[in-house]
Amino acid sequence: MTATQITEADIALIQRIIPHRYPFLLIDKVVDIVPNKSCVGIKNVTFNEPHFQGHFPAKPIMPGVTIVEAMAQSAAVLVGISMDVIGRDLLTYFMSIDGCKFRRMVVPGDVLELHMTVKRGGGKIWRFHGHAKVGDQTACEAEITAMMDLRD
Repeated sequence: MTATQITEADIALIQRIIPHRYPFLLIDKVVDIVPNKSCVGIKNVTFNEPHFQGHFPAKPIMPGVTIVEAMAQSAAVLVGISMDVIGRDLLTYFMSIDGCKFRRMVVPGDVLELHMTVKRGGGKIWRFHGHAKVGDQTACEAEITAMMDLRD
C-alpha cells in the first residue's frame, strides 16, 4: 500500500508523520483521509489531560488554542500522507489563523472531530479550512495557513 492509499492513521502512524509527543500530541487518530483533499482528526477528550489542572479546576474546558492546534496536527498528518513523507522529519509551522470562532465548549468526555479541508497545497505552503465538531455541534472553525519543512 502506498502512502496515498492510506485512509486512516492510528497513533503509531501519526507519530511517524508528526513530531509531537505527550503532553502536546493532541489527536488520537485520523480517519476519512483523502490525500490532497481532506481528513477528520479524532480527539478523545479526557479529564486527565494536563491543561485541565488549571483551565479550569472547577469547570474543565479544553483551551481554544489546543483545539486549533489539534486541527493543525490533523492537517499535518494529511500533508504527510499526501506528500508521502511518512517516517521522515516533517515540521509544520503556523503562518496564519484567520476567522477563528469558538461556538461550543469542549469538555472531558467529548469526542472532538476535526474536519480539515485543503484549500491550497502541494508545495511548502498549505491552507486549510478547519471545522471542529462535537456530535452535530460546531465547537470551532478557522482558516489555517502553514509552512511545511521537510528537514531530512
